[in-house]
Amino acid sequence: MTGTAAVAATATAGTVLPGQAQAAAAPSGVAAAAPDHCHRRRLGYVLSHEQFPTDALRSFASAADAAGFASVWASDHIQPWQPNEGHSMFPWNTLALVGRDTRHLHFGTGVTCPTYRHHPTQVAQAWASLGIENPGRVFLGVGTGEALNEQASTGAFGRYPERAARLVEAVTLIRRLWTGQRVTFQGRYFRTQGLKLWDLPRRPVPIHIAASGPKSAYLAGRYGDGWITGSADFLKKPLRDAFARGARAAGKDPDAMPKLVETFVVVGGQAEAEYAATRWRFTVDPWSDLVYVPDPARIQQLAAQRWPLSRVYRDWPVSTDPAVHIAAVRKLVGMGATPFIHSGQQDQKRVIDFYGRYVLPHV
Repeated sequence: MTGTAAVAATATAGTVLPGQAQAAAAPSGVAAAAPDHCHRRRLGYVLSHEQFPTDALRSFASAADAAGFASVWASDHIQPWQPNEGHSMFPWNTLALVGRDTRHLHFGTGVTCPTYRHHPTQVAQAWASLGIENPGRVFLGVGTGEALNEQASTGAFGRYPERAARLVEAVTLIRRLWTGQRVTFQGRYFRTQGLKLWDLPRRPVPIHIAASGPKSAYLAGRYGDGWITGSADFLKKPLRDAFARGARAAGKDPDAMPKLVETFVVVGGQAEAEYAATRWRFTVDPWSDLVYVPDPARIQQLAAQRWPLSRVYRDWPVSTDPAVHIAAVRKLVGMGATPFIHSGQQDQKRVIDFYGRYVLPHV
């Protein structure tokens, strides 16, 4: 997924463009609040390695922490989805620095593929170390990957049934290694021989599984501690039902499990929306055939051929009216989700400040 984790999709408030109830301050009776009230720590923020380098992402994370966001996730890519996004630094380094830079934030990946580029033993060790260094603040997001990361860097990328089986096997191995026992694992895809991780956090790091279809949603419920997806997919009842079935099959309460939902927004008007949509055009439908395209330039070309910019941001809240953004996130929160705000506009600090002052206090 906006493996992006779950770059799938979109918030559900209507788009508001210039001349349609735009306001720079706080209309609709929505008042600004002083930053960092603990009751506001509910929403998350997306740190996009595709669009910004690590030094910028660190500053965004610190600003989100001060503004009252609860969490951030970092995309885990070796290439951006589209060349015009422009970046792709190593996210595990970024997260280690975010842990040092911030006081309150929970953080993780949205999402890591632990089956091709990254071996599950490597992922298990890395997240055990992050968990020790940041007790209770770290989560691991995992998914089945994309060709632009996995095939481009390893030459291998199976069809969905293989990738799903690999993911379940990888999660199983990671959890066994986090017991502190010596693990000899004889799986179909992964093997270890008497391997022991010597440094572990007091509590295992939660593993959230990305899913944008019913089969993956079932796996997320059954094998994950939570679900990562996009807002358009989360709003589909068959996916929510599949997640619930998977959770109940494993003896878990689906209502109590975290549901981290990527929510694209724009704090601004049409110019900012088109800037963002140009860079995130593929998000209209990345999980059909584009997930099998290893070349970012080809993904950008196909996306430009298929979807006008207006289609890309059609369902995003595009406005400087806080009420528009409040309505979008309240709908998701009311359904049990934790929205992760993702803005493709250039001025990320504007988005963070706007949400901290005008949105978070009212969600």
